[in-house]
Amino acid sequence: MSQAFDVVVIGAGPGGYIAAIRAAQLGFKVACIDEWKNAAGGPAPGGTCTNVGCIPSKALLQSSEHFEHANKHFEEHGISTGKVTMDVAKMVGRKDTVVKQNNDGILYLFKKNKVAFFHGRGSFVKAVDGGYEVAVAGDKPETLVGKQVVVATGSNARQLPGVPFDEDKVLSNDGALRIGAVPKKLVLIGSGVIGLEMGSVWRRLGADVTVLEGLPTFLGAVDEQIAKEAKKAFDKQGLKIELGVQVGEVKVGKKSVTVNYTSAKGEAVALEADKLVVSIGRVPNTTGLNAEAVGLALDERGAIVVDADCKTNLPGVWAVGDVVRGPMLAHKAEEEGVAVAERIAGQHGHVNFNTIPWVIYTSPEIAWVGRTEQQLKADGVAYKAGTFPFLANGRARALGDTTGMVKFLADAQTDEILGVHIVGPMASELISEAVVAMEFKASAEDIARICHAHPSLSEATKEAALAVDKRTLNF
Repeated sequence: MSQAFDVVVIGAGPGGYIAAIRAAQLGFKVACIDEWKNAAGGPAPGGTCTNVGCIPSKALLQSSEHFEHANKHFEEHGISTGKVTMDVAKMVGRKDTVVKQNNDGILYLFKKNKVAFFHGRGSFVKAVDGGYEVAVAGDKPETLVGKQVVVATGSNARQLPGVPFDEDKVLSNDGALRIGAVPKKLVLIGSGVIGLEMGSVWRRLGADVTVLEGLPTFLGAVDEQIAKEAKKAFDKQGLKIELGVQVGEVKVGKKSVTVNYTSAKGEAVALEADKLVVSIGRVPNTTGLNAEAVGLALDERGAIVVDADCKTNLPGVWAVGDVVRGPMLAHKAEEEGVAVAERIAGQHGHVNFNTIPWVIYTSPEIAWVGRTEQQLKADGVAYKAGTFPFLANGRARALGDTTGMVKFLADAQTDEILGVHIVGPMASELISEAVVAMEFKASAEDIARICHAHPSLSEATKEAALAVDKRTLNF
């Protein structure tokens, strides 16, 4: 006997669980299906972000940052600690606790909002009168019928061709978060978010870390001036980043893994390491969805084809997050989840792709929203730029972290903010002001005229806005 719902959501990652909760708030009878399991085999909603992505990586970054501060920076504050050691097992255990707290929080939110949760893998069975039949394969198999179905099945780590993840020597983001001891040598392929964040964690703890990147430029999606500033900081820290390499054969041995590659200078290199982390992007997760059973259209990458409103080719079927086009970001998935629930209710859900912020949680942090200077040049847009260094910011000096800057890009004629780019302390928090400003089409002058608390890092944002008109007050 099948259970009927107004909305069935497949996947409880950021896009899925948020879509389910918002739909329930709007008065729908909602079910959400998710197959993630914790160590005990119980439900672990939250998707990649909560279980093996955003949340656990930030926990490890925080722990490793504390360790580095204690070892290298406490003394300048007058704090003597003696020899500081890291209990990696305890650090990983804390990370697991943080993950479970988030898992449990989502289950609580489902209960609070009367969302029926089903633990197992969801897949299409067939179209039926008034909706779609969806199977739940798990410890307690179920059959659900949804008038509307939202697919939010996320993405999986992309493997190197011919080099499968064994999560022992060759690691995805999942394995990188579960390393049990500090490796002597760690190699990461890919200098994106995962590569830089995981590289930073293990470098701080004492590993010799090399990051191999195939592209000739560092962080090509980031504003070039900001990327160069970040690269200088990483080089100074001892994070070895090699650009323009061509990775060849990867040999996995009993105790090590060897990466053969050609350097940008054409030299053949064989680099041996204890662990190899592969972070070369992610692929949409549609395996096992049984899309063909209902004729759900997929593109050549395996992503679900949707329009601007996240509608698929099937009436009443929607898709959000990593499984569709657009940036693979948790907060992008959340916004799409809310928008779809509101569209199902006949409202006008809204997602502005031009004001989605990006963040890399290294030290220094890197965050940006809008267009880069190189994009504006390529598009022939006349613009003004203003920068302000954290070196001239009183709060940054007090924190002991003056690396980086804030950069504003504004239209040369209207002064409308076209992009804001930050490298430096707490960039992930500072970028929100820029997102708000751009969403309301503010000008650089608007930010320059707003009173910012003193002393605060946010004053660097104000000063960068003033710099657009060449009238900074503190630099």
